[in-house]
Amino acid sequence: MAEVTGKTDITHIRNSREAVRNAMRKFLPKLAYLLATSAGAGLSPVWPGTAGAGVGVAVAAVLIPASPWLIVLAYVALFAVGVWASSHVVSHTKTEDPQIVVIDETFGTAATLSMLPPDPVWWAAGFLAFRFFDVVKPWPIGVVHEKVRGGLGIMLDDAAAAVFAGASLLLLNDLIHRLP
Repeated sequence: MAEVTGKTDITHIRNSREAVRNAMRKFLPKLAYLLATSAGAGLSPVWPGTAGAGVGVAVAAVLIPASPWLIVLAYVALFAVGVWASSHVVSHTKTEDPQIVVIDETFGTAATLSMLPPDPVWWAAGFLAFRFFDVVKPWPIGVVHEKVRGGLGIMLDDAAAAVFAGASLLLLNDLIHRLP
């Protein structure tokens, strides 16, 4: 009798594990789409990238009171999640850079704004500067966009655009303050 119970327990455990695997196979693609579209912003019929960038403003605002280490950790995590989610959507759609994927714009905008003082004028300039560098893709951002594929490429060119946008605004501010 103990053997039957033991076999039944093992069968139950195997069935439970298979049920969890099946549930994850259904859940993870939906989660990837939710994250890649920045909670649906990428489904906007007009300017989905700008809608995703708007979500980035909210992300940066939430992180204002956080410690610098927590902010860095949050952006590393957002970048990694963006690579995973974007990669999933790229492989599912068979499209190199699907328009609905906007987690890169969310990340890029938030990262840009986090380099700047939390002031509406700075943030408006940061938003516009990031969108400029993201859309125009000057060298070396364009090289990253062309050479690095998949989810990593989607995220990496926007990370580069964020660095250029933030650095440009901080440099401009420095130059303005040096004028007589």
